[in-house]
Amino acid sequence: MTLSCDLENRVAFVSGATSDLGQQFVRTLAARGAAVVLAGHKSNCVDELEAEIKASGGHGLGIVMDITDPASIRNAVEVAETKLGPINVLVNNASISRDDLAVDVAEEDFDAVLDTNLKGSFLLAQEVGRRMIEHGQGGSIINIASMIAYPAFAGSSVYDMSKAGMVVMTRAMALEWARHNINVNTVCLGEIATETNAEYFNSEIGKTLVAGFPGKALGKLEDLEGILLLLASDSSAFITGSTIEVDGGQAL
Repeated sequence: MTLSCDLENRVAFVSGATSDLGQQFVRTLAARGAAVVLAGHKSNCVDELEAEIKASGGHGLGIVMDITDPASIRNAVEVAETKLGPINVLVNNASISRDDLAVDVAEEDFDAVLDTNLKGSFLLAQEVGRRMIEHGQGGSIINIASMIAYPAFAGSSVYDMSKAGMVVMTRAMALEWARHNINVNTVCLGEIATETNAEYFNSEIGKTLVAGFPGKALGKLEDLEGILLLLASDSSAFITGSTIEVDGGQAL
């Protein structure tokens, strides 16, 4: 079989589209021919990214969406399908973190992280999955989690819980939706070098952490292209319910 990652005539929906990771996902999908919905909560950032994709010859549609608001999720998906057609690929990427020791976690921080990373991601996948079933064309849902869904890290208990929950969510949805030709998979990312975390990883604490990784290096945004294109395309037709680690062995 010849592997193909051509995404022409596909509609991809990316949540958290204006984050460092989200922008990479959007650019990668658009470069392979997908019409990409850029969903984020900051209108100016969404507009700028949409303009960039269009300027590069791609097809992008920016939509302001609050992942913690069920009505906003439903509206965003409705607008996306009205303007571009049925969604074939969902990249469930919206995420936040509130770092603190478990004994010190404030209730409002607990709610914010779980509402965004787990509840919001579930509701978005639910809405898109429901429509995929109705359209009868199948599709791919890619849930973006983290390598810390497995080991525990001091100071990030709530974030860890949210990402571990996504792994279980993936398996449950994959089990229920396989008969509809909908693949649902999790990608657990390691530490990736971005503009946002550059200051931390240039600090002594950050350098010490990286020195402890098997490869003694952070991942690059470009390292995410292969797995994204695989799972978004027909080349992953027989992959569902899987958790794929893209971390250079960091979790080891």
